[in-house]
Amino acid sequence: MRKVILNVTLSPDGYIEGPNGEFDWCFTDLDYGMSDFFKQIDSVFMGRKSYELTLNIGEAATAGFPNLTYYVFSSSLQKVQEGKVLINSNWKQQVWQIKEQPGRDICLFGGASLVASFLNESLIDEYRFAVHPVVPGSGKPLFTGLKERRSLQLAEAKTWSTGLGSLKCVPGK
Repeated sequence: MRKVILNVTLSPDGYIEGPNGEFDWCFTDLDYGMSDFFKQIDSVFMGRKSYELTLNIGEAATAGFPNLTYYVFSSSLQKVQEGKVLINSNWKQQVWQIKEQPGRDICLFGGASLVASFLNESLIDEYRFAVHPVVPGSGKPLFTGLKERRSLQLAEAKTWSTGLGSLKCVPGK
């Protein structure tokens, strides 16, 4: 069965965006293992806000990305770009159906409310945190709206010369 992997950048104080929605503090100067990660996945789950952000950024948002299937989770959108799949009903059932299809793993990419929904339903199989050594002090936290505490087990840790730390975790016992 395919895994759903949360792959997210955040600050040491737990923010995925600064106070004005900025993410300019995220390092892009090195690969940070992303080339290997893209070999592991063939699909991306994203929420409406992340989808709209990628539309605003345009082709630069997916430059260098491999050919992926994008699933957009939204209860308000009626349609998405050609080649992307809109999921707006029975989302849990559809996630399980996608996980059971043949293929590589699936990246869960943004936003915080979608992450909370997946976490609350125990649908995340692996967590990858790229912790950037910048403390914005406020902004949008990664984890909000959780129904209960979750334990994670550290599976791998790596540090980079820039100070960025990569953590790979799995659900704990």
